[in-house]
Amino acid sequence: MQDNATEVTAAGIARLAGVGRAAVSNWRRRHADFPKPVGGTGTSPAFALTEVEEWLRKQGKLAEVPLRERVRQQLAGHPEGPVTGLLHAGCVLLLLHARPTVWLEVSAGSDERLARLLPAHLEQVLGARFGALRAPAVRVPEPAALRASAPLLRGTVDLAAELGARQTFEFLLGRHLDANPRQYTLTPAGLADLMAELAGPARTLLDPACGTGALLRALGRAPEQSLYGQDAAPELAALAALRLALHTRALVRAAAGDSLRADAHESLRADVVLCHPPFNERNWGHEELAYDPRWEYGLPARTESELAWVQHALARLKDGGSAVLLMPPAAASRRSGRRIRADLLRRGALRAVVALPAGAAPPHGVPLHLWVLRRPDRAPAQPRVLLVDTGAAAEGRGGPDWQAVREAVLDAWHEFDRTGGVEERPGVSRALPVVDLLDDDVDLAPARHLPPPAPAGGTARLARVRERLDETLRLTAELAPPAAELAPLPAADHARRPLTTVGELARGGALMLRTGGTGGPHPRVLTDHDVLSGEAPSGTLPEAGEEPVLLEAGDVVVPVLGGGPAARVVDEAIAGAALGRNLTLLRPDPAALDPWFLAGFLRGSANHRRASSYASTSARLDVRRLQLPRLPLEQQRGYGRRFRELARFEEELRLAGRLGAQLVRGIHDGLTEGSLVPE
Repeated sequence: MQDNATEVTAAGIARLAGVGRAAVSNWRRRHADFPKPVGGTGTSPAFALTEVEEWLRKQGKLAEVPLRERVRQQLAGHPEGPVTGLLHAGCVLLLLHARPTVWLEVSAGSDERLARLLPAHLEQVLGARFGALRAPAVRVPEPAALRASAPLLRGTVDLAAELGARQTFEFLLGRHLDANPRQYTLTPAGLADLMAELAGPARTLLDPACGTGALLRALGRAPEQSLYGQDAAPELAALAALRLALHTRALVRAAAGDSLRADAHESLRADVVLCHPPFNERNWGHEELAYDPRWEYGLPARTESELAWVQHALARLKDGGSAVLLMPPAAASRRSGRRIRADLLRRGALRAVVALPAGAAPPHGVPLHLWVLRRPDRAPAQPRVLLVDTGAAAEGRGGPDWQAVREAVLDAWHEFDRTGGVEERPGVSRALPVVDLLDDDVDLAPARHLPPPAPAGGTARLARVRERLDETLRLTAELAPPAAELAPLPAADHARRPLTTVGELARGGALMLRTGGTGGPHPRVLTDHDVLSGEAPSGTLPEAGEEPVLLEAGDVVVPVLGGGPAARVVDEAIAGAALGRNLTLLRPDPAALDPWFLAGFLRGSANHRRASSYASTSARLDVRRLQLPRLPLEQQRGYGRRFRELARFEEELRLAGRLGAQLVRGIHDGLTEGSLVPE
């Protein structure tokens, strides 16, 4: 076995063969010729991918490894780590994109020859694409490092022939980010697009904390543009540079390093700066940068790292240029930053503060703000600032309703930017004279300065809610299943009832299993939260070069991670939506299985406990182990009719709860804000 062979865990073997992890454990015990571990630990061993594939084929358990899965496994098991493999793959994709014939020449021989010849060609391509910087983000890999990546590089090029170079890199990057969600603070696509629209068109763009390049990618689409990025994490700066170079023909200049302490673009004066800076940093350089010329509006306190990023962005703008920064809400009101906030207002540098709904970006429990700034080219005659609060108007299931957020923010911003004022919308937006904010606190939180909206739409709306609640409660009472109609099954008959499992039904062709969370962007994605709450599809999928799993009427969807026993039958209203993460789809053969019968038995609490495994404090469901009785189709339909009635009863109970909460909130607001009085 080669030293640089890709390793794969038991979970990876299970994905290759389309089985559960328990099956892999059984193979290891029962088959003496099963490949021996080559790494990992005693509790989580790793195996050589090539040996595993060969064994699976000999056993007839694997006809052919899907190319995408093979490349993904090679990336995850790269000897130097997946980030190194991803960077090498990105460099080769860039070479393939720029000079496809060169790859054919250098890849014709052995892996050793490939590793020896490739660096010289990469140096030419990378130099032409990224130019010369003091601390370049992407460096030419050494031959020894490329030797370890050779199998991955060949597989990546094969995948690019199927998907295209850009889509292949997005697929691999997306899989890496999904597998390591706690290592990276990402800017969601909806937020990046909103920030780009607030900034407006530009020829020269800068992101001084670029991460994986989401913000520059959102605005940098034209070949005549110049994109400048920097990040303190060298691997992120390199990934961003490769991503941008594959997405656009624009000039790309990305550097590694801390922008506050070691700015690689010190002489740049950009049209637009977009930035999602790190939050709440104490060690940002307060002492060593005390006399830095960037602090035009005052030296930020040690606890105000975000105000240092604000002034850094303004310093890198040309006169009249725009900046949009994502900020924690505390930056709008902390007393330690009030003098800088006041000077930003007086000089007309701060144009707008937008309060986003919770969940817009990490940390998801905090409603973050957007600050829209402009480097002053002249003193404003009557400075005003736009305040927008989208928190109440754009709450969505499974994340913000980005369409509602965009409409609320951009309608107000475009009018304000054009006229200097905006029509006041209670609870949503208002243009406030700067002098009204220059008190002892200089508090910029929009909610504290917006007039409250009419509570719950007024008394007429409350009356309509009450009518709907009365009707829902009446219907709920009618749908409640009477206990007298439920006949108990004798204990002896219950014990003798033959059972089967979902795994057995799948192997017999009675149903088909699919897992969710893959595929490119889709307008409607059913999430595990939607299944548990009975809501409409509300999620999103990351961009990837593969097709999402689409739902059909009659499918049964089961959450596999926490949340308790649940299963949902897909109806016409949600058919066509994509299957989200942490969900398994069961598509029963209607000639063999009734979907409501299937969903009902999958929701059994004892059934769920038997099929669950525990990792830390979370329960993960092995759907293949779920059991249900073997019954003729006609008997299944009898159970199915009762389960369907229970589902409708449950739906009405949920609606009654939501209407009741809405009524209580509206009456509370009306009494406290004066639109209602007690009789």
